[in-house]
Amino acid sequence: MAKKAIVTQIKVQVPGGQATPAPPVGTALGPHGVNIGQFVQQFNERTRELAGTIVPVVITVYNDRSFLFEVKSPPAAVLLKKAASVAKGSDNPKRTKVGTVTSAQLEEIAKTKFQDMNSSSIDQAKKVIAGTARSMGIEVVG
Repeated sequence: MAKKAIVTQIKVQVPGGQATPAPPVGTALGPHGVNIGQFVQQFNERTRELAGTIVPVVITVYNDRSFLFEVKSPPAAVLLKKAASVAKGSDNPKRTKVGTVTSAQLEEIAKTKFQDMNSSSIDQAKKVIAGTARSMGIEVVG
């Protein structure tokens, strides 16, 4: 019996629970012969609780056209925008602040992201998230 070999790994960002065969999913998986409908169904089931939140996914495609996928935590910028209740970051983050997040919200985001970060502790992860907030024009208070 032939061993499964990895053909490629595909990274896409899709709204949780709302994947469709349209781009970006269809255009990423189509050339590799993956059953797009099967992926969409499995992805939507697994990410139902993250409805509407952008979620990064790493899809590993094998030579027999089967696949496995790993759902990552949402990007820090998406979580920060949700916490600060803003639609987008600032055009000029040094001069124009678009919102604020508390230290407690920052810690919650750091805990959510920690498994996908290369930080050694939650405090270090908080500093990374605070840097992202600063670059978006979101002020950290408290």
